[in-house]
Amino acid sequence: MQILKLIGCLLDYPDQTVVEHRADIDALVKAADIDPKLRHRLLQFIEQHASQDLMQWQSEYDGLFERGRSLALWLFEHVHGESRDRGQAMVDLVDQYRQAGLEISQHELPDYLPLFLEFLSTQGRDNAVSWLLDMEHILALLQCRLEKRGSDYALLFQLLLSIADSKVDLDEIRQRIADEKRDDSKQAIDKDWEEEEVTFGADSLDKSCGDAQRKPSEGQRKDLDVPLHWVDFETSGRIQP
Repeated sequence: MQILKLIGCLLDYPDQTVVEHRADIDALVKAADIDPKLRHRLLQFIEQHASQDLMQWQSEYDGLFERGRSLALWLFEHVHGESRDRGQAMVDLVDQYRQAGLEISQHELPDYLPLFLEFLSTQGRDNAVSWLLDMEHILALLQCRLEKRGSDYALLFQLLLSIADSKVDLDEIRQRIADEKRDDSKQAIDKDWEEEEVTFGADSLDKSCGDAQRKPSEGQRKDLDVPLHWVDFETSGRIQP
């Protein structure tokens, strides 16, 4: 599912990739098996951001995803926070990448959403949809928070939920976060860092490791889908065979 890799690219830190491969990207979107209305809006999203000044796009991105934790693109941030369980969950996820025949860069965290979507793009539609449904409440929460901030990035999460045919109750989430305070102000960020507890030594290790709950099937291989054809589309080289 190449569309998942594209969505991951659009959720990553902006660079010249989208501009340089605009024709290929538009062709991919037009050929993708997605809701026609969302396809049109996705093409508009790409047009708007690819045509603006890159530094302006990067500034917008910084303001959304790199301040505070409520819009963090690290999946386990919304599940485990800073608990010890997060470390073991990442170990388990790396193991599942490897069982699928994939390796990630040593500088990447496995739960980074753009990276995870790149992984899903290699797993075939059924497996990808199953994974997306497993994380639908995280995707829905991010969509609703972005809607609340008036950001068109909400579309990318709406598209992921649509691909998965998710039935998550968005209205319930919108109501739940209606009075949620933003955490991207300087004061909120400073307060968050002041309250964060750091543990060193043996006490920081999680000794309650359990077996992974999900393992790739025999058919879950890196070659289930045709890879993207343009050169250096993913310049970071996160996932390698």
